[in-house]
Amino acid sequence: MKNNIEFPSANEYPAYAETYMKWVDKENNLITQLEDSLTKTKGLVSLLSEDELNFRYEQGKWSIKELLVHIIDDERIYSYRALAFARNDKTNLPGFEQDDYNDYSDTGLRTIENIMNEYEAVRISTIALFKGFSPEAVLRIGTANDNQASVRALGYHILGHELHHINVMKKRYLGSIG
Repeated sequence: MKNNIEFPSANEYPAYAETYMKWVDKENNLITQLEDSLTKTKGLVSLLSEDELNFRYEQGKWSIKELLVHIIDDERIYSYRALAFARNDKTNLPGFEQDDYNDYSDTGLRTIENIMNEYEAVRISTIALFKGFSPEAVLRIGTANDNQASVRALGYHILGHELHHINVMKKRYLGSIG
């Protein structure tokens, strides 16, 4: 399979996704960027103390551990959407409520090692999934939560979503500690 998945056209994803698309390198291949972000995120998280991982920059905001689990949840959901769209599933897939997912994630009971093992497994699975898509499959369009997107747009959404939250982590969490 061809692994050079190019950045999608603006008509391949809903307007809200621009929040995430602006974080990706539009000139660099999706697979390479997913691999790079895996390495960088693991490296950043490995430097954090337990206090930093549990820190909330404001009451009611997620901890860094919860933010990481949110990244994982979002990646799983968007990877499933990509699989469904690539297989030409015409079902309007459901949305999800991120706060409900967080409320029931039991993140506080998990170690960072457990979370990062899941993160790495999900990312490796996402990379394998996208490497298996044909050039035709990445262009297929599907619908989720009444929004249309191409398979490749979902891949770039996964990447940009993570990069967005890592930026938030650096600015709001790590810049606010001590």
